[in-house]
Amino acid sequence: MAWRIHDSVIRGEIDNRERDIVRGRLWLDGLDAPAELELRGNACKDLAGCLLTFTNPHPTIKLPVDAGITAKQTGTIGDLTASRKVRVYDVPVDETLEMTQRGERPKEHLANCLYLEWFSDANGRIVVESANFCLTISEPLWRLTTEDESNRLRQAAEGFTGFIGKLNKALEAAKVEFREDKEWNEFDYEKFMKESDARTDKYMELVDKYQDHPDADSIIAQEMGWESSEGSSENSDAESADPDDGLLEVDEINRITEEALELEPDPATEGVNWIRTADGDVRHPLRHRCTEAAVRIWKTCDELGLEQHADTDLHRFVFEFQCTGAKLAGALDGLAYASDADDPAFIVARLKRALDHLHRSQGGLEAVAAKGLAPADFVTGFRKETFEIREEILRLMDRFRRNET
Repeated sequence: MAWRIHDSVIRGEIDNRERDIVRGRLWLDGLDAPAELELRGNACKDLAGCLLTFTNPHPTIKLPVDAGITAKQTGTIGDLTASRKVRVYDVPVDETLEMTQRGERPKEHLANCLYLEWFSDANGRIVVESANFCLTISEPLWRLTTEDESNRLRQAAEGFTGFIGKLNKALEAAKVEFREDKEWNEFDYEKFMKESDARTDKYMELVDKYQDHPDADSIIAQEMGWESSEGSSENSDAESADPDDGLLEVDEINRITEEALELEPDPATEGVNWIRTADGDVRHPLRHRCTEAAVRIWKTCDELGLEQHADTDLHRFVFEFQCTGAKLAGALDGLAYASDADDPAFIVARLKRALDHLHRSQGGLEAVAAKGLAPADFVTGFRKETFEIREEILRLMDRFRRNET
């Protein structure tokens, strides 16, 4: 996935006063020295030939300790402009979220946005995008010709194509051969989910890049292999086939959706495979425990004045614990409706994913403890909670390995 590092940018300078080369420095929260950029290519028309300096007036977030952003950034420039149009809300983020949850639409306006994209030899695609930076732009020493602009567009496209090519290689390496005559085990499902991850990474990058393009849907479908190229035999076959083949009618889709919403949990497994929360939600008991613990962690951090994003280890503890709850929901909540809805091996594979996130969360908590960032009772209490959740995950994995659904 692309590195989006704008929240960590303190200030920066980007210099395209020499043709076909973009140099610069970025001061990033979490790096002792500025990252230096030396990239082939040119900026867009508004910044070509110019020196751009900018500062971030807002609080920054430290880069993760294991981010691996190299100090010397070489590669090619993608799109570099200070005039990309984006919609900006007129109210603070917290108020925006509250209004959205109430079904209200916050006021917004169009604003110019700094968009700095490059394809790093060491780190892949990196993006800095913000409408909040304070910018200073010099007079241009030169301007793009029509030929320069064509070359810039080609080079930027080639950079993104090369980046997608690496994702394609990762996807190809992760592909799993499905055999109907073979019963899958938990390891087969793990491989399958890794392939799904690689496919999702590619899709998200395409959406991120082309979401504002007028032909976004077609481009993304083509890149994902959902739409055959023009003139291919596959396309010809598709055109000659019945356009409604394999498609559900709207009424049928509505019927299936209504039936799904009317599902009732199995009363025989209440308390084991599901519970009903005070809000009426149906959840697996372990998922519910993890979700409630995540809420307590947030509240406790707020009460102690701990900013979850202020320290990378504290952020890792909180974020990975939230991910654990999400993975448990995916693995276990469906058991309320049919104990045999999923292959036990598939459930084990999904529980392994939850366990991986929990282990990373535990690592973050231990690093927080070593730094003395939180009181002893905070560390002791949540250490106990994470270990007990871990033991329950392991118990469930053993249960499903023995096919005790």
